[in-house]
Order: sequence, then structure tokens, then C-alpha cells
Amino acid sequence: MKAQTGPVFILTCTLVAFRCCYCFYLPGLAPVSFCEEGKDNGDECQSTIQLFVNRLDSVESVLPYEYDVFDFCQDAEERRPSENLGQVLFGERIASSPYKFSFKKGQTCEKVCTRAYDPTKKGDHKKLDFLKKGMKLNYQHHWIVDNMPVTWCYKVEDGQKYCNPGFPIGCFVTNDGRPKDACVINAEFNKKDTFYIFNHVDITLTYHSGEDEGWTGARLVGANLEPKSFKHGDTLTCEEEPMAIPLTLKDPIQLTYSYSVKYVKNNEIKWASRWDYILVSMPHTNIQWFSIMNSLVIVLFLSGMVAMIMLRTLHKDISRYNQIDQEDAQEDSGWKQVHGDVFRPPRKGMLLSVFLGQGTQIFTMMFITLFLACLGFLSPANRGALMTCAVVLWVLLGTPAGYVSAHMYKSFGGEKWKTNVLLTALLCPGIVFADFFLMNLILWVEGSSAAVPFGTLVAVLALWFGISVPLTFIGAYFGFKKQAMEHPVRTNQIPRQIPEQSFFTKPLPGIIMGGILPFGCIFIQLFFILNSIWSHQMYYMFGFLFLVFIILLITCSEATVLLCYFHLCAEDYHWWWRSFLTSAFTAVYLFVYAIHYFLSKLQIAGVASTILYFGYTLIMVLIFFLFTGTIGFFACFFFVRKIYSVVKVD
Repeated sequence: MKAQTGPVFILTCTLVAFRCCYCFYLPGLAPVSFCEEGKDNGDECQSTIQLFVNRLDSVESVLPYEYDVFDFCQDAEERRPSENLGQVLFGERIASSPYKFSFKKGQTCEKVCTRAYDPTKKGDHKKLDFLKKGMKLNYQHHWIVDNMPVTWCYKVEDGQKYCNPGFPIGCFVTNDGRPKDACVINAEFNKKDTFYIFNHVDITLTYHSGEDEGWTGARLVGANLEPKSFKHGDTLTCEEEPMAIPLTLKDPIQLTYSYSVKYVKNNEIKWASRWDYILVSMPHTNIQWFSIMNSLVIVLFLSGMVAMIMLRTLHKDISRYNQIDQEDAQEDSGWKQVHGDVFRPPRKGMLLSVFLGQGTQIFTMMFITLFLACLGFLSPANRGALMTCAVVLWVLLGTPAGYVSAHMYKSFGGEKWKTNVLLTALLCPGIVFADFFLMNLILWVEGSSAAVPFGTLVAVLALWFGISVPLTFIGAYFGFKKQAMEHPVRTNQIPRQIPEQSFFTKPLPGIIMGGILPFGCIFIQLFFILNSIWSHQMYYMFGFLFLVFIILLITCSEATVLLCYFHLCAEDYHWWWRSFLTSAFTAVYLFVYAIHYFLSKLQIAGVASTILYFGYTLIMVLIFFLFTGTIGFFACFFFVRKIYSVVKVD
């Protein structure tokens, strides 16, 4: 009965988490009510709808740029809403735009501004070249209305509708007449070596009226647009031929930007679920869910089988060792024979303890962040909240890092406590910050909006040295004050000779094999995460990610314990570093997969973008290395202490 209950319970939890991750989120902001001009009230509703613009990005470049860099229409009284730490670190740069609408007042072909370019003037030539470069690399606008992305919805394969939270600047037709990217939406985009700029947008704002429900005004529940290209004359009719820009421009040119806006009432869509049409239509929701669920059940089944086999084998070993005479035990072989050496302090114990302290800090940060995201507090509607939460938690979790590092180092017999606490507070964060700083220099040289301002870097350093480092010292103080752990068996003075090992029980093959199963649990989710980072797609399946996180913990633990048991049975007692590196090797597979993703999925061009991709990937790999290594080590640590505490040793 118990054997059947386990899989049923796991499958039930999986289905519940899947259901929760599919479309559950919290809006993140209080609703804003809008009403017609003349009926507005500052407290209850407002009549003006302000459109905000964010930085522009591209799947072909890692370098995002601010809206103003492309010489688009700018707001005369530009306002920048306050941005949290996560938004700044992710390179979001939100500003007000000249696109302002009056609620329920439709407008057709309204002029925004005109930009004139003379190719004979150096400044104009430079601006126009940058605009062409943006169209060639498929840079995309990101507009925001009422904290909701303005989406461009179009049909893809099988007639399904895809809503992209951005739309391209324009498109380019190559010299062989092939339209590139968005040029396929219009048959008139057919001139060779020609750029077509989307200088007009048809905006549709969908609202939910409160008249029938007893509250004032209306709330926006949808914002869509359709980009178009028109060569405007003296009078705007928005029916002219497309606005074409030759590859080699000799004569002056004028670009006139315009828009049309209309309002659609829809009381079936609630304000709290207004993001659903964006998230549900994202490409990654069309994945074969049955395949993922099947793979998860297989992984869980294999993990259960491994645990069951090992527990039964161990039970027989312990019973046999406790029943036979000590003289017979001396002639026996196996894990009990190394009881006098199994707790011998490891080489480089200082470095191992530092890694364990940092890994504990990262694990706790990731667990709390994913749990909050799973509950819906860190949804896409709450911009930058995920990164802000992760950074703040990491800063506040310096105490457990210092405590674990100091306590493990003391248990290893270490005495250089000052060096230990300094390395715990500075080594791994210093490597991450140095990498991040170098990447930031490249972004700054390239003029990208993703370059973190100097003031923010100072603030991050202040958080690190002003809060995290003191908390690490406090944790280390209590860690060194605590008595060192007593091991269940004594350690011999003379190390035991390790017998000749087979190929599979040697350190390197075991470590390489140990990372395969944990990586198999995460590689599907890893694909979606990399898509959200580098292909600028929204990620919201945190419930499913939290489930995969738990499965990763279980798989890392069981794979490490299993291999550790095999090595102890082969009388190899050097398990300290091996237990850490066995599960930490998953990070190597992650890096290999990131290389594969870069070569096969991305179209990134340019040396700067390539360096940035691998620079940020190395930060992710280091964090994952410490996290998985710590999980495997402590699982193996408690396992070894447990099995040697239940055997009789004279």
C-alpha cells in the first residue's frame, strides 16, 4: 500500500504545481481607473493615458539601447518613473513618450513628430546609420501602458495567435530581394537593398467598464498595436506607399511618425487577469506538456529505485557487520574497513569550507526567491522584483554563509579563522563582481542602456561591504564559538593505503557520471530560462520551476550518495571533495549546453555581444556550481555520518 501511495502523492503534487504555474500571478500594482475628459477626478479616475517607452533590444545582439539613442520622437517634458534595483541591473530604462491619449477619444492618423536627415551632414548621417543598423539587427520597441506591455499580436503556424511584447523598428530587404524578419508582413516591401521603417502604429486599447459593477470609470485590460509604414506627404492620410530608405542614401529625407488609437469595451476580461492573453500565447506554452511530465515521473521513479536499492543493501551490510566477529571483520572488505580514515580532514579544507558557506547562502536565496515567485509575488507585472528579491536576500543571508563556513572549517581542524571569514565574505562574490564589472565596462564603451550607472555600482558595493560582510562576520563568530562536530568513529593516526581502483571508481569518471542525472532534470527548463534571458521572452512558469528545483535537490543528493557509497565500498575514503564535485559537475554540463544554445539557437553577431554572453554565462555557471556542489556535499556528509554511527567499532 505504501509503495503505491508514494508515486500517487508525487504525481498529485506535480499536477497541482503544473496547474499553479500555468497562469497564476499577482498583478503587482493597484488598478488605475480611467474616465472621459471632463469627468476625471484625480482620486477616482483620470482621463489621460500616458504611454511609456522602454529600452530597445534584439535577439541578434546582447546590447540593448535606450529609446532616445535611435532619435525617435521624444517627450518635451520627459519623466522617468523610479526604477528598482532589479530593473537597473537588467538594463530597463523606462521614460515617458509623446504618445498621450484621451480615454475613449479615438484618433486617426495623428502626427507625433518629424525627423529630417541630410546624408551630407555628419551628425545626420551617423543617426541614420544607427537607425539602419537597428533595423538590420531587428531591434524591437517595448512600450508600456498602465504597467502593461503593448503587444503586437499576429498568427503563426497552425493558425495560432502569438502576442509579442514588442514590435520591430523596421525591416530590411536584402540585395537578392528576400525580405528579412518583419518585412514578410507586407507584400509592398519588395525593393532590394532597402529599409522599411515602421513609422506608424494602429493602437487598440481594450477596457473593462465599471458602470455595471458599481465602481467609477474603466480599467485597461489590453493594449495591442499593429506596426505599419507610410511615406507621409504634406497631409497625413496613412494610406500612402511604405516609407522606404535606400541602403545608400544621397538625398535628404524626412521621417514622419504617426499613430491611430481606438477603444474597445470588453467586460469579460477582468483587470486581475489582463496579462493572461500575453502569457498564454507565449511560444514556450505550446510545448508538449505530456512529454515533460513523463520525463519528470521517470526521473522520480529512478530516484526512488536508487534510494530503495541502496537502503536495502546498506541494511544488509550493517546487519552483517554487527553480527560477525571482529576477527572476521578484519578479513572482510568494504566501506566499514575505512572507518578509521573516513573522517580524516580533507586537503584544501579552507577552500572547501568557503565554497560550502557560499553554496548555503545561494541555496537559501534561491529557495526563498522561487517560493515567493511560485506564490505569485514576483510576477512579470511586478517589473524587476525577481532580481531585486534575489539580491536583497543574498545580502541578508551572509550570516548562514559565515556560520556554515566557520563551523565546517573548525570541524576540519583549521585554525586560520581570519582567513576563512575573509575568503567567505570576499572570494566568490568578488569573482562575480569582477566579471560583472568587466561586462559593464564593455556595455559602457558600446553605449548600451544595460550599462549599470556608477551610482548603482556604488550602492551594490555598499550593500556588499556594509551589510553582507558584517553579517558574514557575525555568522562566522557563532560558527567558531560552537564546538566542533564529533565524528561517530575515531580517526587513525596513520592513513590507510587505498587499493587499486577500477575505472568506474576512480575520481574523474565518477565525477563526470554524477552530473548527468541532475542535468537531465533541468535541461528542458534551462532552455526556457535561456530563452527568457537572451531571446527576450517572458518567463512566468515559476510553479513548474519550483517543482524542478525540488527534483534537482533530490537527484543531486541521491546521485552523490550512491557514488559515494560505491567509492567507500572500494575502500577509497577521499569523499569530501568528491562529494562536492560530483553534483557540482552539473554546472559543467550547463556550460556545455549554453555553448550549444549559443551556436544553434541564437543569431548573435559581434565580438562584444559574444563576450557579454559568455561573461554572464560564467557568472551563472559559478553560482550553479556552488549551489549543486553544496547540496551533494551535505547529502553525502549526513549519509556518511549516519552509516558509521550505527555500526559497532571497537
